[in-house]
Amino acid sequence: MSNIKFGTDGWRAVVGKDFNAENVELVTNAIGKYVFETFGASKKILIGYDPRNMADTFSMQCAELLAGMGFEVLYSKKIIPTPVLAFNAKELNACALMFTASHNPPEYLGIKFIPDYAGPATGDITDKIVSFIGTSVEKFADGKILKTDFRKCYYQHLEKLINFAKIREFVLNGKENVIFDGLYSASIEYFSELLTDYVKIPFKSLHMHHDVNFGGGMPEPKPKYMTELIDLIKKSDCAVGVANDGDGDRFGVINENGDYVSPNEIIAILLMHLKENKNYNGCLVKTVGASLMLDKIAEKNGVSVIETPVGFKHVGEAMRKYNPIIAGEESGGLSIQGHIPEKDGLLANLLVLEAMAYYNSTLCNLQKKLYSLVGEHFYNDRVDLKLDNQDEVKPVLEKIKLFTSVGKWQIKRTDTKDGVKLYLDDDSSWILVRPSGTEPLLRIYFESNSHKKIDELKQLIVNNL
Repeated sequence: MSNIKFGTDGWRAVVGKDFNAENVELVTNAIGKYVFETFGASKKILIGYDPRNMADTFSMQCAELLAGMGFEVLYSKKIIPTPVLAFNAKELNACALMFTASHNPPEYLGIKFIPDYAGPATGDITDKIVSFIGTSVEKFADGKILKTDFRKCYYQHLEKLINFAKIREFVLNGKENVIFDGLYSASIEYFSELLTDYVKIPFKSLHMHHDVNFGGGMPEPKPKYMTELIDLIKKSDCAVGVANDGDGDRFGVINENGDYVSPNEIIAILLMHLKENKNYNGCLVKTVGASLMLDKIAEKNGVSVIETPVGFKHVGEAMRKYNPIIAGEESGGLSIQGHIPEKDGLLANLLVLEAMAYYNSTLCNLQKKLYSLVGEHFYNDRVDLKLDNQDEVKPVLEKIKLFTSVGKWQIKRTDTKDGVKLYLDDDSSWILVRPSGTEPLLRIYFESNSHKKIDELKQLIVNNL
């Protein structure tokens, strides 16, 4: 029981070690008790799973336990992306459990609890669930398991958000100028169906089968795991490559030159697109780790900015409160106004195609437009500082709070909503120091408008801690 901890997005552990039948039963019982006491016996519970090893087996164990308590359980007929399951939770006014470890290594599995508002469970909810571990719910009715296909209403919802016809017009020249890298993920069947049956465009694809080892890599759409996609784009005349992580809630985008387009750039381009082309109104929600570029492009578009701690549970909570144009994080998650307060990699991929269609532009040209408006490029880096023990974390953070300068730069502002963030007086640089939460480690993030400046800041900070 002591090994069961809910992090920023659920409980995760190594299959066959802490993620085992006994602990799955403990977590399931705790969630069942939470749902029963919070919503009552009539609350439906949805269950889905990604392609990971044993995800189908453990998810069915969970379904049988919940049905045994008396709940009506809607169990996905097939592997499903997290955002598809989350959308259905909202649509059906149900709670959901997703068996996934997202972008973690293949040996991990996890459980995400998704309340009926369709976003990540906030800390107060997971704390309550953890407090119920070791307890159980007495059977209160005859429950049942209904195997369900959750695709249709999700697809129909995306039809309302995305102008499929506009995308079709943009690429309707018979060329397969879009490449979808399935990356062995949960979104393989779903995104290919969206392109084929709804957008109705030709496309190239690779890695379009499920593999519990994710091809020997990581289920994360970052450049080092998308080398085949990048090579394919460089060898062809394709306009864009898109991919998702293991459970389909994160995105990765490669432009026509074979260059990775960072999530910060994508969120900024989509903010421009939604504001200029689709007349969306509202604010931008971003995390403390996201780029200053987003603040600058928001200012250019007359959009206010709401900043949250790192983690989409905080972003999703802000979405429910502020109804922003777009909300996102630097690690590759975003959602938009009118959609669920949960990151959605399938939606993100479609929005990139839609932005290109509305602007009738390549992605490279959209990046140029972005930087022309912002007036400068931004660069990021991170170093991890290991400490001897957890007791050292707080004193180091307290020390950083007292900094009035870093080398020749003065501290213009200090923010403590998540660790300590120092804004420098050049108005283009910041340093964020956050504890890892699981080990005696400080993660130190840097952003500036030059690599040279980042190198200087890294050396100054490390030497002064």
